[in-house]
Amino acid sequence: MIRQTFNDILPLVQQPSRYLGSETYAIRKDPEEIRLRFALVFPDLYDIGMSYLGSKILYHILNSKKEIAAERVFVPGEDMEAQMRAQGAPLLSLETRTPLAEFDIIGVSLLYELSYTSILTILDLAGIPFYSKDRNRSHPIVIAGGPCAFNPEPVADFFDAIVVGDGEEVICELTDVWMEWKKSGQNRESLLKKWSEIDGVYVPSLFESATDANGFQVLTPLHSGYDVVKKRLVSDLNQVSFPDHPVIPFGSPIHDRLSLEVARGCTRGCRFCQAGMIYRPVRERSPENLLDLADRALSATGYEDVSLLSLSTGDYCSILPLLQGLMMRCEPEKTAVSLPSLRVETLTPELMEQIKRVRKTGFTVAVEAGSQRLRNVINKNNTEQDLIAAVENAFKLGWHVIKLYFMIGLPTETEEDIEEIVFLVRRLQGIKGPAKRRGSINVSVSTFIPKSHTPFQWSAQLSMAESDARLRWLREKLQGRKVKFKWHNPKMSILEGLFARGDRRLSKLLVNAYRLGCRLDGWSERLRYDLWEKAIEQSNVDIDFYTTRTRPLDEPLPWDHIDSMVTKDYLKDEWNKALQQESTADCRVGECNLCGVCDHADIKPVTFHEDEIIQPEILKLKKSPLSPLSQGGETIESSPLSEDRTTESPPFQKGDAGGFYKKLRVSYSKRGESKYFSHLELMQIFKRAFRRARIPLKYSEGFHPMPKISFESALPIGIESVEENLVITVDAKASPSPETLITRLDRELPDGIMILDCIPYSRSSTDEAGGTISYTVQLKAGHFLEAGLRGFLDQDTWPITKINRKGKSKEIDLRTIIKSLKLTAPDTLIMTVNGGPGQVVRPLEVIASIFGLPDDVLKRADIVKYNKV
Repeated sequence: MIRQTFNDILPLVQQPSRYLGSETYAIRKDPEEIRLRFALVFPDLYDIGMSYLGSKILYHILNSKKEIAAERVFVPGEDMEAQMRAQGAPLLSLETRTPLAEFDIIGVSLLYELSYTSILTILDLAGIPFYSKDRNRSHPIVIAGGPCAFNPEPVADFFDAIVVGDGEEVICELTDVWMEWKKSGQNRESLLKKWSEIDGVYVPSLFESATDANGFQVLTPLHSGYDVVKKRLVSDLNQVSFPDHPVIPFGSPIHDRLSLEVARGCTRGCRFCQAGMIYRPVRERSPENLLDLADRALSATGYEDVSLLSLSTGDYCSILPLLQGLMMRCEPEKTAVSLPSLRVETLTPELMEQIKRVRKTGFTVAVEAGSQRLRNVINKNNTEQDLIAAVENAFKLGWHVIKLYFMIGLPTETEEDIEEIVFLVRRLQGIKGPAKRRGSINVSVSTFIPKSHTPFQWSAQLSMAESDARLRWLREKLQGRKVKFKWHNPKMSILEGLFARGDRRLSKLLVNAYRLGCRLDGWSERLRYDLWEKAIEQSNVDIDFYTTRTRPLDEPLPWDHIDSMVTKDYLKDEWNKALQQESTADCRVGECNLCGVCDHADIKPVTFHEDEIIQPEILKLKKSPLSPLSQGGETIESSPLSEDRTTESPPFQKGDAGGFYKKLRVSYSKRGESKYFSHLELMQIFKRAFRRARIPLKYSEGFHPMPKISFESALPIGIESVEENLVITVDAKASPSPETLITRLDRELPDGIMILDCIPYSRSSTDEAGGTISYTVQLKAGHFLEAGLRGFLDQDTWPITKINRKGKSKEIDLRTIIKSLKLTAPDTLIMTVNGGPGQVVRPLEVIASIFGLPDDVLKRADIVKYNKV
């Protein structure tokens, strides 16, 4: 019944593919072999959650255990939520469409304070009580982890346990203890007590919360020896598992690429940066490990981009040799490499030269502050000249756009510091590239938000009114050619600041805001600040108490029981050094700064310096398993990566010396739930399937090389097809036989898409004329009125107006397009239309116009397209 309701809802929502769960490498296990069902919940939309690397790592680790099934759950879109509530349908997992309430453990990612109401959305749709005290043994255990766990207090009452720090090892310990507890038949309290004995696990119910005479939260531990929770830390990333077959998402996730975490932690010591404090020490993955991961993951996924992730990727000690090794593997197959997180002084010409070998991926430079004085305050440790040199090099090497990121409201900021942002951008505008062409500058500005466990945790946050005034001034001054200005909504900033340093009293505010209608608050277009204001008033919360006041250094803080391993004394010293504009050096290359994290035995920086580690053999290793590398007219094949992908013909990219290519027509069917793929999604699915199948497609030239794939028609969402066609251009010498191509490609496509045939392409006379197309339409509810059919057939003309994406309207006559209409049953219609140029019409438009059926009835209909006849 639940699955039938889900199937009835799916045709009615936007982007239905985000709810399918049938992506490549999505894992479904035999229920008979499962002892623990674990739901990995991301409190945002699928498009955001599928970009988060942490969830991918945990999905990989948990599913590597035979007795555990980990499945994904995301916040449904607003339209899906409305349909679920109207139908009384519960929130389901993607992989097996199991109600969330039926899982054993629910693990929630805490990445962003403005996703907190989305956690309540998920629990509410699952029928699970918000507060942990209201749940019993019939409910799942609800846990959380992520950067916001370093001040978990605003959401502590909602969770049974919260993981503080790295999750790779602790997640296995938690699940092992759960399975033993399940066999014992003991109560929930006994499980939580056992979990509290695991390093890095915070159990909020084992602390009693109160408010002292000064209005500060005071937590009293209820068990001796459990008064501080020390973060969990993986000392060597090379010893923990990393996904090399990640789930390949449908749709358009915000980061639709292969993500490789090159390092975790940062010791630059920027005083505003929470991540730089809580993820210490620096731990790099070895170049050999990264190149091997890239090899396996690119072969498995077919991604066209690989992103090297860390807090400051340019600081990776062997970044240049690593890039060189990656580009030997990536350049022949047109795979781009990007470094999204760079400091200006690490953006060298050598790095840029490597990156541009395939495509000039974008650079965002975090300048933070406009003046050198303020950069000294925040311990940025770079100069304006570093920035100018980086921008000059980028423009000279052919980049046309550079993105700059600034903050306003940093401690000690003055009007002169704000003015320096404008002066700095104007100076950068004067830099010219080749042919004396000036590049464009995109400027993004947000309000500084003090975070826990940083030297600025005692600082005041800029008020909403002052943030708005400063942003308006900057917007006015920076308007002009070659500059685009973007800013973060001050209303969102003040709410984020409220929860970033809040305490348990804010859980009531979250519930009130949710009940008033607050959802997906991290999306500016969905933020309802008026409802937040009402909820704040209802909850008697003084927002300024948490945000805009400076806190004394001896004030008790809501997160004092969470040990990030960076000592409070160190943070106080850094706060005082900030006021004196004194810098602190990077301990990665200098002396230890005694922050408290390292014991220099088990816990210490892990780095791989070029002169110590990189050997020539590493660079020789990584030639593409997908593309031939040409040397003196020879094609040199790389060694195989896996047995199931290396038994056929040579890999791809260039044609032979003569440049011989051929065109092939590939026929395929699109049935079942694959009807929910949009045309753009289908193009992406095929593009990556061809790469995984090692089909040697020809690529276009220019700035952004694209494979030569052409679809003969664009099928609307919700319509199945017995046969569709696409045309590819392949290397005539390296391409496999049609039979082998069909076999390879078929196994790389999702359920519902099947390869039917592959033949040499030639444009036939039928193609030129367009032919005719037939559709069978079967209603699931209601019926077609014969009077509507007769009314249409009796008319000589039947004009309808179509509006394209640009808003332009065009009138077409359905009588000239529709060749025949026939009712074979009250609920079944066969429609044949002309398929020539300019004759494109969507079946639902035709049926709505002729029969006047309601929109939801039409969307639920089964529509199948048949071959041209």
